[in-house]
Amino acid sequence: MSVHPVDKPLGLTSHDVVAQARRSLSTRRVGHAGTLDPLATGVLVLLVGESTKLSPYLTAGDKRYLAWVALGAGTPTLDAEGPVSDSADPQALTALTAETIAAAAQEFLDLTSQRPPAFSAVKQQGQRSYAAARRGELEEPPERSVRYLDVELLGFAPNRDQLPQRFGPTPGGWRPAADGRSFELPPTLTELPTALFALTVGAGTYVRSFARDLGTALGVPAHLAGLVRTGAGAIDLSECTPLGELGTTPGVEPLAALSQPKLEVNADTALALRQGKKLSLPVTELTVVHEADGALVALVEPRALAAEGQGARDEPPEPSTLELSAAAEQGTRTVQPVRVVRAWQR
Repeated sequence: MSVHPVDKPLGLTSHDVVAQARRSLSTRRVGHAGTLDPLATGVLVLLVGESTKLSPYLTAGDKRYLAWVALGAGTPTLDAEGPVSDSADPQALTALTAETIAAAAQEFLDLTSQRPPAFSAVKQQGQRSYAAARRGELEEPPERSVRYLDVELLGFAPNRDQLPQRFGPTPGGWRPAADGRSFELPPTLTELPTALFALTVGAGTYVRSFARDLGTALGVPAHLAGLVRTGAGAIDLSECTPLGELGTTPGVEPLAALSQPKLEVNADTALALRQGKKLSLPVTELTVVHEADGALVALVEPRALAAEGQGARDEPPEPSTLELSAAAEQGTRTVQPVRVVRAWQR
């Protein structure tokens, strides 16, 4: 299995990147884990061959971004594609301060649902929302579950050019750094006060919606003036290969790419899982089971003893010596029955 994180360039769709990867890697079997808009850059995880089966589990990881929010102008796409469709009263813009912006942004940490952009890949009545929007049949998608895990204001300035221009990785994520790297951002639509954020969000959260709703909270229209994905699950931007160099690096091991909890097991337990035997293991959530050499064994999750509306299931057998041995390797004897979500043969 092969996982290739790439640094997506500005202006390409995720489909464009996949098409180029198929040529660079000489295979048709290429997919990706988590779409990036054309005006966004950064981490796009490409999956090759058998690793395409990992897509749902890689896509489910949290995402980390640097986001530039231009305050004072709204657009139909909620980003810098334009055109400007709504403008703020200049007096409202002069009242904006870093303190009021930071306070409004913190409210997103309590948000549990949000409306995606009309120009998005969300499906409505069997078709992508952006397809209807581009035909002029603009229909706002319904709200969907979202999670904002961290919202940090890194800077606020009269225009984007006055904000930090270089960034580097830190233990807390990518932050301004004088000796760091710069990012290519889309051209600005007009000179506007701009706020720079570091965001950590759950899967399926649209940062364009964050820009729109932040503006609403501040009483002005707003749009996303730039976006860099600095992390996706366990993958950091520092691990990504430039698209033009794809095929010259080995990529990353699937085990390292998955962000779910890990459980190392011995050869006997690995074989039993691969054979579909019922086991009890020390897990509390979806967990990646692997062998000592890093080979993937299975994705497992706790097996419910009762299914809603179906009544109680048969009690599982007592954990075997094999299962208790696997638990002991992890420093615990607390085990529970597991269901194999997916298994991989050696």
